[in-house]
Amino acid sequence: MLMKLELDLRLTPEEAASETCRRRHLAQALEITPERITESRIMRRTIDARRWPATINLRLQVSYDEPGSTKSTKPSVYPEVTGRPEVHIIGAGPAGLFAGLRLIELGRRPIILERGKEVKARKQDIAAIYREQRINPDSNYGFGEGGAGTYSDGKLFTRSRKRGDVRKILEVLHQHGAPAEILIDAHPHVGSNRLPAVITALRKTILAAGGEIHFETRVEDFRLHGNRITHLQTPNDLIPVAEVILATGHSAREIFRMMAAHKLRLEAKAFAMGVRIEHPQTLIDRLQYHGHERGPFLPAAAYSLATQVQGRGVYSFCMCPGGFIVPAATSDREIVVNGMSSRARDSKYANAGMVVELQLCDLPQPLHPLAGLDFQEQLERLCQKQGGGRQTAPGQRLTDFIEGRRSSSLPETSYHPGLADSRLEQWLPEMISFRLRQGLIAFNRRMPGFITDEAVLVGVESRTSSPVRIPRDPVRLQHPEIENLYPCGEGAGYAGGIISAAIDGERCAQGICPPADLFPG
Repeated sequence: MLMKLELDLRLTPEEAASETCRRRHLAQALEITPERITESRIMRRTIDARRWPATINLRLQVSYDEPGSTKSTKPSVYPEVTGRPEVHIIGAGPAGLFAGLRLIELGRRPIILERGKEVKARKQDIAAIYREQRINPDSNYGFGEGGAGTYSDGKLFTRSRKRGDVRKILEVLHQHGAPAEILIDAHPHVGSNRLPAVITALRKTILAAGGEIHFETRVEDFRLHGNRITHLQTPNDLIPVAEVILATGHSAREIFRMMAAHKLRLEAKAFAMGVRIEHPQTLIDRLQYHGHERGPFLPAAAYSLATQVQGRGVYSFCMCPGGFIVPAATSDREIVVNGMSSRARDSKYANAGMVVELQLCDLPQPLHPLAGLDFQEQLERLCQKQGGGRQTAPGQRLTDFIEGRRSSSLPETSYHPGLADSRLEQWLPEMISFRLRQGLIAFNRRMPGFITDEAVLVGVESRTSSPVRIPRDPVRLQHPEIENLYPCGEGAGYAGGIISAAIDGERCAQGICPPADLFPG
């Protein structure tokens, strides 16, 4: 009898890493000899470290007594769209790129305008931040081909599974060079050293199908006639447009202010701000692996923490095991920190955002649509002053922050521009600093040893999400006042990471091309 089925196995980390061991356990579960197994493929992999020893849970698709294949689905195919109706996309982050790919699938020709540089040249501008502490406002950790996630870790975990096809997004990334592990891991991760090549491959696919991508092309204004955008104004051109997907990311403040100047509808929304916290990775490993060394078959340990303090969430954000804290500002006048890690996650540091939820009523002008943006910008500029100028960031030992005292010294850090000692609790708004302190105390009860003199807080983690939402129709996804404008992705307030932004890009493309509109005639 020919058989193909799925089985769940719980193995030691060393067993899970060995195909021979996996086959042996599969054969035992099926009560057959290993030789009868013709093919097996891991469908899902999770780590269970709640007890020691930690185990790996695998779901495998297995065939036996047959030569059949358990290969993945066929790769996406992108037809030639030269001469097809054009759609302009502002922004080449995951929302813009995946909107472009989906438009090609639907028979439209994407023309992407990106203020930053292509991914290789962008890397040189990021290097200049470390070498000269100088920020190119159009090419940095936030702006450029691939968006903010390209050089900020490349984590692919999302909770937005009801919004779109997560599996398809992962398969397209794998098709373009991302490691196969992203298709099976519960928390997939490409890594900042691998993601640029994937982004380059996505660009080549769009160009090969007849799309266009224009770098160093910053959109500065919309030309409006009635309820439509007729042209996009760049520094050098006035570009006529039919339909526009706005996928500029959460840091494109000029776009929000330009829209406000046109009196187009915008909405302030809740967001979160706080700091980056950094521990030695060995300490996090000990805390999460019950005091044991993790060994070669377990990954650098991560954590996810959340609590409520005085009616506001306090939580860890974008946790980077084996990672680095990076200078993610988009202007020389501010300091913003973020985290990243390479594919191997082999740095000796672990860092995470540690942030406090802010509701509209917490802001100085809660009814103003740009209230959160202005508050965010003011704190980033204050942070730079506390750091002493340029990109030196204010830092404080975690124990000193809890006790409310200045640090006499600061530990070694992965933040290369350097730290200046600062009493964070004295200049962070009290609604943030008080809740942050209480949240950290609560986290230490959950992970005893989390509060330690070896940990440091670095200011300021402020770009967790957009503080502005650009409203849109829930079905066709157009702006309520501009019928050919499709707000999209993180910057518009509809996503929170690479995968959810990519999903939203696909949704906006589909909104432009409903089924009845596809390939007319």
